[in-house]
Amino acid sequence: MHTVIPAPVPPSIPVAGRAERFPVRRIFCIGRNYADHAREMGASVDKANPMFFTKPADAIVTDGEDVPYPSATQDLHHEVEMVVALGAGGSDLSVEEAGKLVWGYGVGLDLTRRDLQAQAKAKGAPWDVAKGFDHSAPVSALVPAREATVSADTRIALEVNGEVRQRATLREMVLDVPEILSALSRLFELKAGDIVYTGTPAGVAALIRGDRFRATLEGIATLEGRVA
Repeated sequence: MHTVIPAPVPPSIPVAGRAERFPVRRIFCIGRNYADHAREMGASVDKANPMFFTKPADAIVTDGEDVPYPSATQDLHHEVEMVVALGAGGSDLSVEEAGKLVWGYGVGLDLTRRDLQAQAKAKGAPWDVAKGFDHSAPVSALVPAREATVSADTRIALEVNGEVRQRATLREMVLDVPEILSALSRLFELKAGDIVYTGTPAGVAALIRGDRFRATLEGIATLEGRVA
């Protein structure tokens, strides 16, 4: 097929220890999936009705590249999250079926223009410009699920300039990964190549130019970078 402009190169994420990369189709995110974070944002948790939003696939930042400080904000916040990559898909999946979709795990940041989010909330408007901006989804290399041991006791953490900002165990998630994917599959037909940010614990705070961050999913993945 001939195109009227050059076809864009599909976004992709490195796979730990391999030359191959994981092609990214879509980015889904879940909000308010740690009760302590919901409280610090003045929100409540409704487990029966999880809140999802999306980012464009090309919002990812990989391979240790700098994260440019975004335009139109004076309050950029970090939100550390476990990231799951899907190797298969489906619709209206049971929790058991949904758990089988996971191809790999990583750790990432759901960067948020908090001032724009607050303005949107005050107006009852969508959050798109607060969440789905360029370079808003830094992510580590992915580790295949068969090589990763993930449990409720696995710890997730974020340091900024050597100071711990966020820390939790996956046990604190309101919905676990199979539950998240099952709920998503009732709203979208999931596909191989989709990645899902699974929520952030308490401790979100501002990043400024020059900050260095280190996000970890214990024993599995590490993301290091700098705000340019």
